Amino acid sequence: MAEQLGTLEELPQDYRDAMTEAGVAPLWPMMRNVLPHGKPNPTTRAGYWNYENLRPLLHRAGELTPVEKAERRVLVLSDPGRGAGAMQATASIYLGMQLLLPGETAPAHVHTPSAVRIIVEGKGGFTVVDGERLPMEEGDLVLTPGGDWHDHGHDGTEPVVWLDALDLPLFYYLEGSYATEGPLQAQRNRPDASQVEYLSSGLVPSRKLGGGARKYPMVRYPWPRTEQALREVVKYSDDGIAELDYVNPETGADVLPTMGFTAMMIPAGAKSTPPLQSSSAAFHVVKGRGKTTIDGEVFEWGPKDTFSAPVFAEITHEASEEAFLVRVHDRPLQEKLGYYEERAR
Repeated sequence: MAEQLGTLEELPQDYRDAMTEAGVAPLWPMMRNVLPHGKPNPTTRAGYWNYENLRPLLHRAGELTPVEKAERRVLVLSDPGRGAGAMQATASIYLGMQLLLPGETAPAHVHTPSAVRIIVEGKGGFTVVDGERLPMEEGDLVLTPGGDWHDHGHDGTEPVVWLDALDLPLFYYLEGSYATEGPLQAQRNRPDASQVEYLSSGLVPSRKLGGGARKYPMVRYPWPRTEQALREVVKYSDDGIAELDYVNPETGADVLPTMGFTAMMIPAGAKSTPPLQSSSAAFHVVKGRGKTTIDGEVFEWGPKDTFSAPVFAEITHEASEEAFLVRVHDRPLQEKLGYYEERAR
C-alpha cells in the first residue's frame, strides 16, 4: 500500500480546470483525510468547562435576555478543536448549559434530535414530556426523546440550571434537524413513572395480553437512587471503581438510540484507566474532585464541571475525594453501525 499518494498539484492545471468545470475532483489527494491508516484522525479536542466560570455568565444571560426572547436560554459548550460557536462538544454530541429562572416557562416544542438533561443545581424546576411532569433535582437524568413534546417550567424560588446533551450534530449533518412549537401540555395528575411503575429495579408493570410498554417507559432517573446503587456496586468491584449504565427498564437497551449514559463512582484516591474506545465522550461531575488526563493534557475538576474526550483518547481519571460523574457517549450509535471498538492502552 502506497504511503504517499499523488497530490493535486502534480496534475496539470488544464486537467484541474476541466475537473472543476465538470463538478468532479480526484479522490487520491484527499483519501488519507477521510480514510487515515490505523485509526481516525479526529478534529475534536479534549475540552473543559469550569462551572464556577460559567455560572455568572448564565446568571447574566438571565438578566440580559428574557426566556421569551431566547426560547431556550443556553450557553453552548463548544469543542476547542472546532472553535467558539461550534454546536458540537464532540463530532456527535452537543452540550449546552441551560438556565431557567423562578416563574419562567420555556415553551412547548418537539424536535427530531433527542435530548437528555442532567440537573446541575437549583430546586423547583420541572420538565413535562408527553404530559408527564418530571421534577428536576440535582443529579437527575431526564430524557426528552426525539419526537416527544416537552416544555419546562419553574415554580420554585431559586434559579435552576441543567446540562443539555443532544445528538443534534447527527441530525444537522443529515439535514434532518427541525422543531415544531405548540401550546403548553396538559399535565397528568400523578407522579412520574420513576416513582410509580419503575420504582424498584427488576420490577416492571405486569404484561397484559396484546399490550406493550411505551418506547420510552421511564424518562426520569432520580440521582439518589443512582448514587445508592453505585455505592453498593463499588463495595464488590474488583478495580475499586463502579459504573452503571442508564437503560430502558423494559428492554435493557440504552436509553436513547444514539447516545448512552453511564454513572461512575471513583472513591477518594482511586484511579480509573479505561481502554481506548472508539466512542467520543463527555463527562459531567455530579460531586467530588479530582483530575483527568486526556492524551497527556491534565484537567483538574470539581463539582458541576464538564469535560470531553475525542475518539480513541487515552484517559486516566484520579479522584482526590469521593467523586461521582456521568459519562455521555455515542457507543449506542457506533454499535448500531457495527464498528464500536476498544483497544488496549
